[in-house]
Amino acid sequence: MEQSNNDNTLKSPVIQEIIMSNRIGAIAVIIAKKFDIDNITALKLFYESKTCANLHDKSTGLYLYSDLYIVDDFLIEMQNKQ
Repeated sequence: MEQSNNDNTLKSPVIQEIIMSNRIGAIAVIIAKKFDIDNITALKLFYESKTCANLHDKSTGLYLYSDLYIVDDFLIEMQNKQ
């Protein structure tokens, strides 16, 4: 009974949004370090990216990958824009 209750809690849209927000924050910190920029600028760049849109789109499966993989995907996206 306890396990089922935990599963339902984790599936809550509010909990899912908290988890996604935490992941995006961690991703922004990695981006900030790689580009030597402040965290807020990194967060803005990431939120405006196709990679971020793909992260939110469950059909892409990107949410299943590690934060470092997602950062690499973002870096490739930025290189392709140049």
